[in-house]
Amino acid sequence: MNKSELVESVAKKSGLSNKNAASAVSAVLEAIKDALANGDQVTLVGFGTFLVRERAARQGVNPRTKQKVEIPAVKAPAFKAGKPLKDAVNG
Repeated sequence: MNKSELVESVAKKSGLSNKNAASAVSAVLEAIKDALANGDQVTLVGFGTFLVRERAARQGVNPRTKQKVEIPAVKAPAFKAGKPLKDAVNG
């Protein structure tokens, strides 16, 4: 499912127009992005938690030259599914 299909689904389930549903979906995604950029986490009870995980710096190997390369530390967005979502996916 891509974003336009998500917008259609939200419009159908909520009774909103496609334009209003697109605005709502964009607003939710923007709010999640802003919260993560500020270092916060977003918890949607019954669905899951969006959070930022820190990956430590580490040594890697360039597969072509076999030379060691330093991979810097980064912050990466992550999602941890809640139990109801896991149960729905697993049947």
